[in-house]
Amino acid sequence: MTDSSDEAKQIEKLYEFGERLNEAKDKSQNVKDYEGVIDATKTSLKAKQLAAQLIPRFFKFFPNLSSRALNAHFDLIEEEDLAVRVQAIRGLPLFCKDTKEYISKIVDILGQLLTADEIVERDAVHKALMSVLRQDVKESLTALFKHIWNVEEPSQDDTIRDKVLCFIRDKVFPLKAELLRPPEEMERHITDLIKKSLGDVTGAEFRMFMDFLKSLSIFGEKAPPERLKELIGIIEGQADLDAQFDVSDADHIDRLISCLFMAIPFFVRGAPGSKFLNYLNKHIIPVFDKLPEERKLDLLKALAEISPYTTPQDSRQVLPSVVQLLKKYMPRRKTGEETNFTYVECLLFSFHHLAHKAPNASNSFCGYKIVTGQPSDRLGEDFSEYYKDFTERLSSVEDLTRATIKKLTQGMAEHNKAMAAAKSDEAKDNIKTLKQNTTTGLRTCNNILVMTKPLHLKTPAFIGDKSVNLSWKEAIKPSALSTTTATGVKRPAAGSGSNNLAIKKGRGAGNMQNQHVNRALEDVEEEEVTGSFDA
Repeated sequence: MTDSSDEAKQIEKLYEFGERLNEAKDKSQNVKDYEGVIDATKTSLKAKQLAAQLIPRFFKFFPNLSSRALNAHFDLIEEEDLAVRVQAIRGLPLFCKDTKEYISKIVDILGQLLTADEIVERDAVHKALMSVLRQDVKESLTALFKHIWNVEEPSQDDTIRDKVLCFIRDKVFPLKAELLRPPEEMERHITDLIKKSLGDVTGAEFRMFMDFLKSLSIFGEKAPPERLKELIGIIEGQADLDAQFDVSDADHIDRLISCLFMAIPFFVRGAPGSKFLNYLNKHIIPVFDKLPEERKLDLLKALAEISPYTTPQDSRQVLPSVVQLLKKYMPRRKTGEETNFTYVECLLFSFHHLAHKAPNASNSFCGYKIVTGQPSDRLGEDFSEYYKDFTERLSSVEDLTRATIKKLTQGMAEHNKAMAAAKSDEAKDNIKTLKQNTTTGLRTCNNILVMTKPLHLKTPAFIGDKSVNLSWKEAIKPSALSTTTATGVKRPAAGSGSNNLAIKKGRGAGNMQNQHVNRALEDVEEEEVTGSFDA
C-alpha cells in the first residue's frame, strides 16, 4: 500500500516530468523524464492514471524506449482498478497517430478488449477503435478482421470473435460512407476481407455480410455483370455446390435452399444461375421424394421464383425434371390421395416459364406440336399419347381445383359469420387466421386454373410474363393476403425453434422449419375433395 504522502510525491514528480517534456523544444533529449513516466506505472493508482496519459502523449519522441513504454502501458490495461484501465484504453489511439506501424498491434489489443464486462470500459474500447479506424481504415480493418478468420482456440477466442463481429456490424458498417474512402478502393478491400472470413460462418453472420456487400456501391444497380457474378460465386461457395450431395445431410439441404433464396435477387438482376440449376437438376430433384417434408416446398418455391430468369439452355435441361414432378402431383385420375395444391402451383409456374424459353422441349414430354424449325422439334415423331396423358392430368387437377374453390368460398362465408359472432380476441384471432389461409388457398387455386387453361392447346402459349403472381408473394391488391417463405438464415441459439440455418457446418447447425398454413379444407366435410395448401 502506498500512503497518501508517497502518492502525493509521485504525482508531483510526474507533473514535473510532464511539464519538462511539454516545454522542451527537442523532447528526445529528455530521456530521463520519459523513463520516469514509464517507471510511474509501478507506483500508486493515481500515478498510474496520470502515467497512462503521459506515455502515449510523448511516445513518438523516444523510439528507443518504444518497447518498454508499450509494455508498461499494456500492463496498465490489465490493472484491477477500472479507472486505470479506462485511462490506459483511451490513450491507445495516440500510439498510432504518428507511428502507423503500431496500428495493427493496437487494433489487435482493442479487439480483445471488446469482451470487457464494464460498460464504461467497453465504451472506451469502442471509441478508441473508432479513433484508430479513422486514422487508417485499411490497416485497422485488416487487423480487426483477423479476429474473425484466425481463431486458433475456438473455446477461448469465440467470444472475442463474436464481439468483433458485433462491433463491425454495429459501428463500422453503418458508417461505410464515411470510413470507406476512396470508395472504389476501400469497398474492394473490405469485400476481400469479408470473402476471406466466410470459410467458417453461421447463417446469421453470412446473411449480415451479404446484406452489407449488397449495400456497397461497387455492387449497386449499375454494377457490371462480373460484380454480380462475384456475389453469386460467394453464395455458391456457401451452398457447397461442388460437394457430393447426400440426401441424409439435412444441414447441406438447408444451406443449399437458404442460399438459393438469397441468390434470387441477383438472378433478377441478370446474374448467372446455371450452377445452382444444374446442381438442383442433377442432385436434388431426382431424390425429391427423399427430402425432408419441410424442405420440399421450399425447394419448389425457390425453383418457381428462379424460373423466369433462366437461360434457354438451362430451361431445356431442367424442364424434363419439372414435367416428371408435375405429373407426380397431377394424377391422371382421382386417386383419393390428398392433392398438394401449392406444389402444383409451383410446378405449373416453373413449367410455363421454362417452356416459354425452350418451347419445343415440351413436344417430346407433353405431346405438343410447337414448331421452331429446329431438329429438336421432333415433329416427325408421334407423341400423341403423351399429349392425351398430360391433358387428362390437367383436366383432373382442374376438377379438383374448382371443387376446392367452391368449398373454400363456402368456408369463407362461414368464417365471416363466425367472426361476427366471436366474442373474445382469441376467437377473433383464430378466425382471422382461418380467413387468411382460405384467401391464400383461393389465390393458389385461381393461379392453377389460369396456368392450366392454355396448356390444353396443341400449340400452347406459355406464360413468360408477370401476369401470374405466386400466391405466397406480396399480393398485387392491398386487400389480398399472403404468406411468405422464411428465407433468412440465422445463427443457431440454444433452445431456439424455427428459422435457424447454419451456413457452414463448422460454426453451428440448425434447420429452418417451414411454417405450414393450416389446411384450408380442415373443417370441410366433403369426402371427394381432399387437398392441402402449404406456405
